[in-house]
Amino acid sequence: MSLFKYYIFVFLACFCSLIFAQQDSVEDTDVLALRLQNHLVQAKIDSDRGQYYNAQDNLDKSLIIAEKIDDKINQGKIHTKIAKVQFLVNKPDQANLSLHKAIQIQRGNDDYANLAITYNIKGVIHSTMEEYEYALEYFNSSKTLFEQEDLEPYISDVTLNEAKVYIAQKRYEEAKSELEKTIVIAKKYSQEDRLSSALIQSAKVSSALNQDKIALLEAEEGLTIAQKNKNLENVNEAYITLSEIHQKNGDYKSSYESIKKHIQLSDSILNVKRQNLPPGMSGQYISKYKDAENAQLKAQIEEVNAESAFTRITTILSIALITILSLLTLSLYKNNNIRLNTNTMLHKKNDELIVAKEKAELASKTKANFLSTVTHELRTPLYAVTGLTNMLLDEDPKEHQIPHLKSLKFSGDYLLTFINDILQINKIEANKVEIDPENFNLKSKLENVISALSNSANDQNTKIHFEYEQGLPETFIGDQLKISQILINLLGNAIKFTKDGDIWVRAHKLDQQNGKYKLRFEIEDNGIGITKEKQDHMFESFSQGSVQINRKYGGTGLGLSIVKGLIQILKGKIYLKSELGKGTTFFFEIPLEYDKEADKPKKQEVKKVNKMESLDLSNVKILIVEDNKINQMITKKILNKMNLYCDVVDNGEAAVEKVKEEVYDVVLMDIHMPGISGLEATKIIRTFDKELTIFALTAVTLEDKMHEFGEAGFNDIISKPFKQDDFETKLHAALSGEKIVSSYFN
Repeated sequence: MSLFKYYIFVFLACFCSLIFAQQDSVEDTDVLALRLQNHLVQAKIDSDRGQYYNAQDNLDKSLIIAEKIDDKINQGKIHTKIAKVQFLVNKPDQANLSLHKAIQIQRGNDDYANLAITYNIKGVIHSTMEEYEYALEYFNSSKTLFEQEDLEPYISDVTLNEAKVYIAQKRYEEAKSELEKTIVIAKKYSQEDRLSSALIQSAKVSSALNQDKIALLEAEEGLTIAQKNKNLENVNEAYITLSEIHQKNGDYKSSYESIKKHIQLSDSILNVKRQNLPPGMSGQYISKYKDAENAQLKAQIEEVNAESAFTRITTILSIALITILSLLTLSLYKNNNIRLNTNTMLHKKNDELIVAKEKAELASKTKANFLSTVTHELRTPLYAVTGLTNMLLDEDPKEHQIPHLKSLKFSGDYLLTFINDILQINKIEANKVEIDPENFNLKSKLENVISALSNSANDQNTKIHFEYEQGLPETFIGDQLKISQILINLLGNAIKFTKDGDIWVRAHKLDQQNGKYKLRFEIEDNGIGITKEKQDHMFESFSQGSVQINRKYGGTGLGLSIVKGLIQILKGKIYLKSELGKGTTFFFEIPLEYDKEADKPKKQEVKKVNKMESLDLSNVKILIVEDNKINQMITKKILNKMNLYCDVVDNGEAAVEKVKEEVYDVVLMDIHMPGISGLEATKIIRTFDKELTIFALTAVTLEDKMHEFGEAGFNDIISKPFKQDDFETKLHAALSGEKIVSSYFN
């Protein structure tokens, strides 16, 4: 019967525990959040009193609650606070691990304000370990984040820490600069403790720079403020600083008095720290524990002498077992320390890699911005060169002037091609080139490319032969624009280096599976060929056969690099075979999907028609917004030749006023202008006129900026220097009422 009662009691106890556990699991989140804040407040009080172990205990409890209620922000802050306490009790390795956890959480939450605090503490730990360069990097990151988050009061602590590092490195001028910033911010926000510390550190710097009077005044001012606020650490620092300054000045009596006060205060601070040690950690207690342990061991030895041989053997075995266990424990302890140090090193390296990654991303962004600026600055004068050349060629020049004008036009076109090649390489390297698949006729595409380049081949007295494998389908799905660009580059290259010779263009199948074809294209010539030494470098940017070849045949050395990049984007490969004096063959293989549903396109002869002649242009008005006088004149003349009336203004403010006063059919808006930019002017116009057609007439070409044009309200972009056909097509669409579909952002 008693056993039955026992079972009932156990069942009831388990049931009650389950009920209480369920009640605890549904505990109000607000109550837990309030407990969390109470623990944090108590931890701060304990830390300020120097009771670091009590502070650690409260922080551990607050972390458990924060994880329970999934409070990510407070989890990051608590890990930072724990790290600070661990550092204060001389546990830098554990502090680094806590900081690493804090950094991961705060980065994940985009909690940049608290991340800045964490970076600051990380820098302090590195500085105490004399890893000054790492410390400065973290201080700089911390300061940047505080500035980004507009938290100026916190910056004074970072600049003070930076100054201490510079002092340790004897970089006194840089330390002086950071201390001046600290003093200004500390005075602005009444940060008395920080101000006193900054003045004391500034006194050290002034003394090192032989500014002894200033050093003495700064140290005394720092001491006065520290005494007023009862900051014993700063008071102690001031005494030792004053002692060093007096000694340097030969005032040994004052130096002695200051060092005496420093020693007395140091003893007082040490006693306070000893009082704040947790129970069981004092030296006296440890000594008593050791004495008791030795006495017990002595008693055991005496008992062993009195016992039998069997008991003696048992004791020896026990001691051996204890020794082995102790050695194992020691080994585990050492292994744990090694693992802890390894983890710390890994976290440190990981942080370094993250910083390096951020620097690399910044460098890449800087490179893109540089290319955007250089492109605009090159294209703007190039617009004037090509525009004026075309105008002069159309105005019946004298016969002896025509060769010069054609040479000028060729140079302008060459420079434009070079700029476009650089931008294409940049896009490929930045992985910003996207595949645009569509159905097309491959055989017709090859024939069109050959036809387009046949005049260049005839000029070289070179014949092009085309071989398309019998039975190979003609219609495929793929990015025909990129395939055309590859073929034009390779065939153009073959024509350039082949005179009085032959070129063969071949296409045939390598493999076929489920409608997917692997095709090989060959462009073979019997031209000058390439040396074996140069063949390995032909696909690198700016690589050419030799300086002599560059001078004789021209070219930028970017064509093959672009070809290789495009083929890799199409998931293909390219290689070559060449022999000097006998010719070169380029092979490239790409996968294409057979489009069996597509009808075989019919070849149609395209007649060039001037679309503008079909429109009534008598009442059409166009506004040109352009700050460059030459570009104004060129654009206006081009429009006048098309029988179009236009007004010209040279800034964004004037453009807005003109649109308000008069009715225009089209606005050609430049982007970079004095005053408000073309983007801002267009945004303002769109507030009162949603229907007006506005084209961005600009030299900016980087695709990562194109979304800004769409957001501003532009209908389309006309890139300078523009092609006449493209310009007329877009104007015709705007003036005829057709829907404008932009290839840039629609």
